[in-house]
Amino acid sequence: MPTPKFILELREKIGHDLLWLTGLTGVVLDDRDQVLLVQRADTRGWALIGGILEPGEQPAVGLVREIFEETAVEAAVERLVSVESFPPASYPNGDRVQFLDLCFRCRPLRGEAQVNDDESIDVRWWPLADLPPLRDTDLMLLQRALSPADQPLYLTSED
Repeated sequence: MPTPKFILELREKIGHDLLWLTGLTGVVLDDRDQVLLVQRADTRGWALIGGILEPGEQPAVGLVREIFEETAVEAAVERLVSVESFPPASYPNGDRVQFLDLCFRCRPLRGEAQVNDDESIDVRWWPLADLPPLRDTDLMLLQRALSPADQPLYLTSED
């Protein structure tokens, strides 16, 4: 999926300056103790499913859209896992971003997991006991989604 049109329009006005965006992360867990992961085309690393909330879009609706766009799996959101801001980051072209991430635990409804856009080179279900290498952030979000806690995590200090 190409860069959303609203971001391209904002970049025309602000250049490479820091852009605050709402990110979405989905931890899709099935009933066989597996998690749905994508192998990213840009880094070749395995990752949880993520995307950017479109203007006016409801977060859970946006995440369900992202999951389907990337994996061809229809999913349902079960609960909000966490709300937190991630550190600023830069892209190779110089664009700077910072994400407020909303992470949700989801379950699959239907569909066969497959590459469904150009952001990924592979999509598959991974057993929780035999995961590929994941970024620390993805491991942390996965652990939170597996927690029996039913209230979302949010930070109450700058730590």
